[in-house]
Amino acid sequence: MAMHKTLTDNFLTCSICMDVFDDPCTLVCYHTFCRKCVVSYTETRPEAISAKSLLCPFCRKMTKVADSNRPVEEWAQEVKPSFLIQGLMDSFAPCSQATNNCNLCDEDGETTPTNAWCVECNVPLCDGCLKAHRRIPASRHHDVSDLSRDVKVKKRRKRMCKEHPDQRIQFYCKDCKKLQCQSCCILYHRKC
Repeated sequence: MAMHKTLTDNFLTCSICMDVFDDPCTLVCYHTFCRKCVVSYTETRPEAISAKSLLCPFCRKMTKVADSNRPVEEWAQEVKPSFLIQGLMDSFAPCSQATNNCNLCDEDGETTPTNAWCVECNVPLCDGCLKAHRRIPASRHHDVSDLSRDVKVKKRRKRMCKEHPDQRIQFYCKDCKKLQCQSCCILYHRKC
C-alpha cells in the first residue's frame, strides 16, 4: 500500500495537473507530463510557438517538433513516453489494480474478498486489514467506504481555480496572499 502510493505520488503524477499521468510524454530533458498539460503550457509561451518547440515548465528546455506545420495541439503526439514511465504506468496505475481482492492480502499471496475502500490510500481492504487500517494512527481518520452495502463514496469538495476551471486550488502564494492552482503557480507566480 505504502509503496504503491509512493510510486504513484512521486513517479506517476504530472507536476502540472497534479493527477496521475493521462497519456504521458517525456521531453528531451527527461521530464514527463500529460500530453494535454504540455500542450496547454506551450500554448501560453510565445517563445515556444515561434521556436516550433514544446517547452518544459521545469527546466525551460525546448523539445523540437519535426512536423511543425501541424497545429500546436498535435505537437505532443510526436513525443513518446519513456519505457520506464510507461512500465510504471502499466504496473502501478490505479486503474490497473483489481478491486475485488484486498490489496494488502494480495501482497502476502492471499486472495481475500474486498469489503471496504480507503479513499485516501486508493486501495481495497478486507475486514481484517480494515481493522488494522483503523488502528494505525496515520490512517485512523481516512475516509473508508463500505463496499458490502450500496453506499455512495463520500468525496470532499475541492476548490477549483477560476482561471483554470479544470484544476484544483492547491497552493498559497505568501507574497501575493492568494490561493492558486498548479498552472497559476507556474505561469504567474514563478518569481514569488
